[in-house]
Amino acid sequence: MARFLKLPPPNAPIEEDDPLAGVVNIFDVSVVFIVGLMIALFSVYRIGDLIDPNSEVTLVKTNEDGVREIIVKRGTEIEAYELTGETLGGDGERLGTAYRLADGQIVYVPD
Repeated sequence: MARFLKLPPPNAPIEEDDPLAGVVNIFDVSVVFIVGLMIALFSVYRIGDLIDPNSEVTLVKTNEDGVREIIVKRGTEIEAYELTGETLGGDGERLGTAYRLADGQIVYVPD
């Protein structure tokens, strides 16, 4: 029976496991999760054009005070315009009509 039992010699050093060995795997999993979350957010909100250097994007942002801001991205340049709410007057010509739909979209119809 002694030939099947493999015990280390009495003077052999005792091997200890590293208690932090599993932390490395948790870090790798978290990096993969973060990258997957970023890809999912880009695809759900369709904001891949924001990082494309050749695209043109226009966003309208409203803050908690009701002030609207228009953000325009052309290529790599980004410009922001704040709407003041002031009514302007002057001479000009009518170019068309704008309609607000029930879902909030604004449609411009040229004359």
